[in-house]
Amino acid sequence: MQTPICPTCGCSLIRLGIKTEDAVSHIHHGKEYKFCCRGCIDVFLANPEPLLAETQDLVVCPTCLAEKPRESTIHQIFDGTDLYFCRCPACLVLFKKNSGYYLARLAGETEYGGVFTEEERCCAAT
Repeated sequence: MQTPICPTCGCSLIRLGIKTEDAVSHIHHGKEYKFCCRGCIDVFLANPEPLLAETQDLVVCPTCLAEKPRESTIHQIFDGTDLYFCRCPACLVLFKKNSGYYLARLAGETEYGGVFTEEERCCAAT
């Protein structure tokens, strides 16, 4: 299970409070990518390959929503699903207490406003 990550800035759309269906998309070499904003697509179009290389192996901790390189995480299989947790021991403990919520949030199936307040939105609001 993986939440979309903007290939330009490397941010998880869920962490930013952007639902997959509200994300800006672009098809590059036959593959659809989701971006947090139009500005990130513009940056991407200028030189996409290095950005794709930088973000290709990023995963998102289901608890804190931190974006990490896969090799810097703790891999767990939960109900047949591969999950990758940051190395903070609290994230795995919290996840086990309320896994349904964290899985639903990671999949974008629950309301989550993101890390920014209404007054301070990421570039998606511009």
